[in-house]
Amino acid sequence: MQGIAIGVIFVLTGLLNLYPAIGALGGKQLKGLYGLRFEDPNLLTLMQHRAVMLGLLGLFLIAAAFRRELQPAGFLLGFASMLSFTAFAWLQEEPNRFISKVAVADVAGSVLLLIALVLYCRGT
Repeated sequence: MQGIAIGVIFVLTGLLNLYPAIGALGGKQLKGLYGLRFEDPNLLTLMQHRAVMLGLLGLFLIAAAFRRELQPAGFLLGFASMLSFTAFAWLQEEPNRFISKVAVADVAGSVLLLIALVLYCRGT
């Protein structure tokens, strides 16, 4: 039963990280995600690359749901990504409501991942 719960959590956190991959499609999608306009083509390139990286992380987390040997790396990568974004957002004086919403989602994802980690450690 613990393995199923861990798998479900990895799928959920994977989907949470996969969703921003739509930003790779362009500035319009990125504006919808973050409430910002990316008119500078260099900044647009960076944000599109970020979208691809989050998509890859999301796919990895989903794969970890089905491959126990990937789960330790999944925990490390998931926490590093979600908690670093949350820290950067909270260091801002006034993050916009879109950024704040992403930070809250990342905190929720981190809590889920922490539950999965506890279950994982109990099962080993």
